[in-house]
Amino acid sequence: MARALDLPETAKALDRYGRRASAVVTGGCVLFVPAAGVALVAPGKPWADDLIGALVALGVLVLGAGAGSWFLARRMRRVLGSGAWSAHAAVAVRSVRTTETVVLRSPAGDGLWPLEVVAVRQRYEPLRPGPDGVMWWCGDPTRGGVLAPPGGGALLWTRPVKHRRARRRIVEQAARTGLLGRAAPVQPQVRDLVPPVTGPVTGPVTGPVTATVPAPRVSLVEPPESDTSGAPTYARLAAHAGRQAVARPRTGTQRPEADVREVAWWRVRSLRRAAGVGRVLMALAFCAATAVAAVLRPEGGGLMKLFLVAMVALAALAYSGHRLLTSGIPAVRLMARAAHSPVPAPRRYVLLHDPQDGVPVLVVFAAHGGPHDLPEGLLPLVAPGTAKHPWLGLPSDPAGTVELRGWRDFSADGLPVVVARFEGRALWPAGPYRPAGGAEGAALLARLAPPMSPPALQEEDSAPRAAL
Repeated sequence: MARALDLPETAKALDRYGRRASAVVTGGCVLFVPAAGVALVAPGKPWADDLIGALVALGVLVLGAGAGSWFLARRMRRVLGSGAWSAHAAVAVRSVRTTETVVLRSPAGDGLWPLEVVAVRQRYEPLRPGPDGVMWWCGDPTRGGVLAPPGGGALLWTRPVKHRRARRRIVEQAARTGLLGRAAPVQPQVRDLVPPVTGPVTGPVTGPVTATVPAPRVSLVEPPESDTSGAPTYARLAAHAGRQAVARPRTGTQRPEADVREVAWWRVRSLRRAAGVGRVLMALAFCAATAVAAVLRPEGGGLMKLFLVAMVALAALAYSGHRLLTSGIPAVRLMARAAHSPVPAPRRYVLLHDPQDGVPVLVVFAAHGGPHDLPEGLLPLVAPGTAKHPWLGLPSDPAGTVELRGWRDFSADGLPVVVARFEGRALWPAGPYRPAGGAEGAALLARLAPPMSPPALQEEDSAPRAAL
């Protein structure tokens, strides 16, 4: 039986999750070491007792958080190792009475599964499904399971909403978004190892997904060109981008920034942020504040706490400074060099958002063509806006024309560095320009706009059913 854990991206994501949990557990244990050291060096002193209590309390909190994540990682491994991925139409529902909730449509298309997300907001927010989002699921909707964006490269643990009244309210809210009438996502395709697959193999799940239901092996390979319904054409991706744009309201304004073709790169706000200059300045400010406090010569426990703050500030300064010198500055210099390229290459674009991390991606098409054209390449972008409104500065239209400049420098894996210009401003890349025809390009396209089947016929007055 094909398992969800057999997908390389899923295995990598689970390993990352487990490593983070182990690192947090280790960090909690490490905090007990200085507490023991202070107890040996200064036993019985009031300031030492306060410092030991603070270190122990912090260590217990960190250790508890790490242990919880470690147990979740084990549960994920057990579910992913015994079940298979299935694709579902999904919508995010906000409720003041419950945690973050995702509602999946059942494989049969007539029921809805309300699931609570067990994750901090920083992890969940980039993975939140959009207005026509698709999520992968592995588990039992009555007991819990693993949720992931298409591709299985980021994992969230979910559990069913407990209270019947809350489930009913969440299901009704999801049904009002049109979830029951949306097209069904194409299920992960079959990939036989020997012999290779030579044609499309369909195997949609038709019953409730549990950890023991076999399903086809996951593959991100698109169906052959004869199946035009799933081909990533300009028309299909532009329609998908138009629906995504509904969930990305662009509010507020942003001050224009300097043109890198006229000034040095460190005078361009976006390039300073991309290089990591802000992190270095913040670390310097903490170090300066610690030095000023040291001049005041605090007594007793204040001196020890100040010493700990100084150590953290110096470590942050060393880390951010190393990142700035080794990766930040070289990267923005390549961007600036690409922006100085004298020959622009006009292209059509479709603006999509990667459901795995929320990064905006320009899907690039030939400048002249029709609605059935296939993409030439993909260019991930740095969100140009603020922390509150990260999408400010992106093209206002989900599809249009853009200028590309660069192709003078290449990344370590041989991909070109390209900068897009739209309406006189630069859109800085978050990675190199990737051809759409390769395996990685096809996998990214499958995540950006999962292929959909024709929508199943639904009775207008049919009532949605929640998984109990």
